[in-house]
Formats: sequence, C-alpha cells, structure tokens
Amino acid sequence: MKNLTLSGICLALLLACTPSFAQEKIPVNEPDLNKPKLFSDLPDKIPVHLLDLQSFVNTENGKQVSLKIPGNNNKGFDGKVIAAAAKYNNTIRSVVIRSADFNGATLTLSSSIQPNGTVKFTGRIISPKHGDLFELQKENDQYILVKKNYYDLINE
Repeated sequence: MKNLTLSGICLALLLACTPSFAQEKIPVNEPDLNKPKLFSDLPDKIPVHLLDLQSFVNTENGKQVSLKIPGNNNKGFDGKVIAAAAKYNNTIRSVVIRSADFNGATLTLSSSIQPNGTVKFTGRIISPKHGDLFELQKENDQYILVKKNYYDLINE
C-alpha cells in the first residue's frame, strides 16, 4: 500500500510539472500606418453649430442629414441615420449616421443631459479602413471636430 501511495504522489508531481501546450500565444496586430487618409482635403478643426448637433440626435432612423463644412466649397458630411436610440426618459440620445460623401465613414453622436441641466455632446467620424478620424471636442463653449490619427484613438 505504501508503494502505491508513493507512486501516486510521484505521478501527480510529474503531471503537475509537465508543461502545458494548450495555450498558444495570441498574435498582436501591428498598426497599419500606411492606411489611406480619408479626410486629407478637410481642415484640422471644423466648428460645429450646437443646433446642428441637437437636430442630429433628434433625427429618426432612416432619415437623411447634412452637416455643411465651412470653407470647403459647400461640401459637407451628408448621410443617412442607420441607428437611433433614446434611453432613460430621453436623457441620453444616440445616432449613427453612414456617410454618403466619405466612403466607409460613420458619424456616431450622443447627447446626455447633465445633472445641472446642460446638454453634453460626444461623437466621432471614423472609418476603420482609413488612417484618420474626427473627434468632437468642446473648446471655449464651442463644439469642434478635431482631426486625429486613427491609432491615437484605436489600439489593435
């Protein structure tokens, strides 16, 4: 009986010390810094009117919207609302707009009513196929779309 117990302990230690090959290393995606730029003909900062943002988040699914970009020969961000949602008694509203002008780009825009009664907007225009994007930021009580590098925001 002693030999059987000793053999069992030795077998358990041998199995515990054997390396496991079940877990493989997951390959890490390297950033593709050669992605084409989608917004190269647009300025680095684009001011956005508050009324435009409010009308966008109140747009129903399937409707067409248009955001004019000043100083760009009246070219803008035109598109169709592909998703719209409102939560918590309309205190949070979100829309996703697929661009008709910029291939593969979507504008994701959300508004939330803050505890002090003000409305805060967040959003971005992004395309995973391209190397640049716009992020909505507030500067001096004005909302501005700021151009950024795709990999400044996204980690793969």
